Amino acid sequence: MRVLRSRGAADELSGIVAPVRVDPRTKNLAPRLQPGEIAVIDHLDIDRVAAESLVERRPAAVLNAARSISGRYPNLGPEILVAAGIPLVDDLGPDVMGLREGRRVRVDGGQVFDGDTLVAEGTVQDTETIAAAMHEAREGLSVQLESFAANTMDFLRRERELLLDGVGVPDITTSLEGRHALVVVRGYHHKEDLQALRPYVSENRPVLIGVDGGADAIVEAGLKPDLIVGDMDSVSDKTLASGAEIVVHAYRDGRAPGLDRVERLGLRHVVFPAAGTSEDIAMLLADDKGAELIVAVGTHATLVEFLDKGRAGMASTFLTRLRVGGKLVDAKGVSRLYRQRISNLQLTLLVLAGLLALGVALAVTPAGQTFFGLVAARFDDWFSWVGSFVTGLFA
Repeated sequence: MRVLRSRGAADELSGIVAPVRVDPRTKNLAPRLQPGEIAVIDHLDIDRVAAESLVERRPAAVLNAARSISGRYPNLGPEILVAAGIPLVDDLGPDVMGLREGRRVRVDGGQVFDGDTLVAEGTVQDTETIAAAMHEAREGLSVQLESFAANTMDFLRRERELLLDGVGVPDITTSLEGRHALVVVRGYHHKEDLQALRPYVSENRPVLIGVDGGADAIVEAGLKPDLIVGDMDSVSDKTLASGAEIVVHAYRDGRAPGLDRVERLGLRHVVFPAAGTSEDIAMLLADDKGAELIVAVGTHATLVEFLDKGRAGMASTFLTRLRVGGKLVDAKGVSRLYRQRISNLQLTLLVLAGLLALGVALAVTPAGQTFFGLVAARFDDWFSWVGSFVTGLFA
């Protein structure tokens, strides 16, 4: 990244100059984004997961064709970006999406230049503008609550048989009967939660279910997924070919956007038609196949998180959680149960008790008695030498 600051000379230009990476979908752009590049997205109401994925890549700036905070609800993404020191310019309009990938552009305030051409002009977001927009968004939250409730009832009418009777759940070869299932979504703090759950995974050997990019997260944690569920738009080819059983999420009308990719790779799979989200069908699949406990990593649990996902279909997650019921446990709850709480004093006492037990065991054997006799003789010789040395000093 090269930052140029105007000093009043005509030949010097102010602003940030860097190559751009362009993609309307933030989750597709983030893996390609390199530190110091400018991210160009078209993301209405930037959510927390999207913002954290961008911050992780350390861009020089984020240019958003849409409004980063529309006022529908208090979304969390813009605040995260600005707090990380990343310039955010939003509401730039569709023209900014026409920038050529890799092209070096200049961002000066709210203006975006390609060479000498002004491509787009938007609004620079800072802590004050975001705070004001968030205040307005909170006032409009009641409207979203009504919409959320309506979407929930609509989903219940359309998916009643699936939710109540499990109609449409495909047969799979992976056995979940009586076992724990760990469902991983690339979402809120999924990396930290997976790390905290390592003792739980080691002890209980749950079936590892990766939801799209969550399967890559399982691999990155040094584990191997047993099932990969989703529309296959954000999981790597390498992980898809890792030997996990693949369940392709399809729409109710039979269309499955990820099916072509799986077939092109020559991988065996089953199709699960459902109107909900991929994380929903992963939970429903685990529940229907007899999982004793379902542990969720990175999934959505609160109303703000549902809305922050940015889709009306998140109502399906609410009903899915009601359907799964007492089987579902959030990863943070499990990690607290398995968190190590051994103090240094306890650890020291444990070591001393082990040494004492070893000494007693040696003392009752002939070899041990010989060993302790030799040690005692050595100590007698050493104490005799020390006594002679001290006596000589005061003689």
